[in-house]
Amino acid sequence: MQRREYGNTGERLSIIGFGGILVSKVSAAEAGGLVAEAVDRGVNYFDVARSYGYGRAEEVVGQFLKGRRDQCVVATKVGIAPSFPGFVSRVLLPAARQLFDQSAEILGYDLANICFSGPPETLNATNHSQPALFVTSLAALESLKAQSPQVLEDCQAVAGLSLGEYTALVFAGVLEFETALRIVQERGSAMQAAAEAVSSGMVSVLGMELPQLEELIKQQRGPDETLQIANLLCPGNLIVSGDQAACLRLSEAATEAGAMKVLPLAVAGAFHTPIMQPAVDRLAAVLEEISFQPPRIPVIFNVDAQPHEDPQQIRELLVQQVVSPVLWEDSMRYLLNTGIDSFCEIGPGRVLRGLLRRIERKVNCENITC
Repeated sequence: MQRREYGNTGERLSIIGFGGILVSKVSAAEAGGLVAEAVDRGVNYFDVARSYGYGRAEEVVGQFLKGRRDQCVVATKVGIAPSFPGFVSRVLLPAARQLFDQSAEILGYDLANICFSGPPETLNATNHSQPALFVTSLAALESLKAQSPQVLEDCQAVAGLSLGEYTALVFAGVLEFETALRIVQERGSAMQAAAEAVSSGMVSVLGMELPQLEELIKQQRGPDETLQIANLLCPGNLIVSGDQAACLRLSEAATEAGAMKVLPLAVAGAFHTPIMQPAVDRLAAVLEEISFQPPRIPVIFNVDAQPHEDPQQIRELLVQQVVSPVLWEDSMRYLLNTGIDSFCEIGPGRVLRGLLRRIERKVNCENITC
């Protein structure tokens, strides 16, 4: 293969290089074969990055070039952030990385690769996004544990928004990671199937009071249609969920009625409504086989914004949550009323921190990403 001088280094590099991102997406055997074939064809320039397979590309290329390093040039780089903020920097913690390795064995696919390589439509599918959010949030917990273990030891209570409830249950000792991930996988798959069966969606309505929005919902909901409040997040921030046509009508009506902003959400379907009922039976069957432990600290549940300790009640609440509104504002007010004034948001993004500030401006909330 033709080679060219690389500046004044004296090195001569092949005019075709090997993109290391390839080996972050295949098995070790396939990766070794690709590297070997590239060398046999005269390639001596290999490009990798720590963000390719959360370090996997660097490891695999290095492993298969062992004994040939004097014949090849390997270039790597830093500072490339994947889909979830902070993902690369923290997932390399051994405990966090172990979570992703375990998840690959349980799920049957490379979750980390989907998280930062996508494509977006794959990551955004509910059957992938739910395991991704769950594992990423627990990886963030590992980051916090490594940096500030006392914060976790001093934690007095926990709550999780929608899927985040499973992260909360693992932290509270109700479920083991492996068990919870299998539940989340089934939940995501069941909800994706339910969403695909009906054309539905969710709409964020900002700057409108609850009674006014409820009246608009009554006006815009047609016969045999589903349209209801799905998430009560904070004052002036409500999510409506239902049949797609009804959501579109509501969006227009809310805009005309003076809502500050109306935004359709990039979700698979109408979560937290009866449209998800087909998913309930599948989830209930899985949960019935699971052993739940009493929580070591209070867990505030979405369905009623109250703590529960009884394992059977927890099982029932997780099932109800799929088709019930999320009472997030009430959950936060419950915690505030107990005297808690310092919070940590665990996981990608800063949405919950912003919501909490709308509920109580003076409260302290730190965001911990993975």
